[in-house]
Amino acid sequence: MLVVSYGTNSVRPMSENSKPHGTIKTTEELGRLVRGHRKSKHLTLESASGLANLSVRFLSEFERGKDTAEIGKVLKALNTLGLDVIVRPRNSVDASSPANLHLESTAEGIGDPKAADQ
Repeated sequence: MLVVSYGTNSVRPMSENSKPHGTIKTTEELGRLVRGHRKSKHLTLESASGLANLSVRFLSEFERGKDTAEIGKVLKALNTLGLDVIVRPRNSVDASSPANLHLESTAEGIGDPKAADQ
């Protein structure tokens, strides 16, 4: 199970079709969430792809839910946008368990020199 949430300081509605947090079950849902997060940071595809050193085509296809997007590039895009991934069992409700999966907006990320080192 992939659970998505943003840090409590940055929760805000992104668009009618995207969720600020919740369970992600499809590549389309993940893509919509990432696109909404990118846009909430006022980043274009060009600027976000440049920051992540990824092609605009890749980022666009990922945001549109491409099923075959390369996991390494997906993780790079998420990290650049200040999102974390944590994996947890489907029936688990304990968010503090190390086996949880969340995409969380972090204070680090875009514009933070420390994030570039990670």
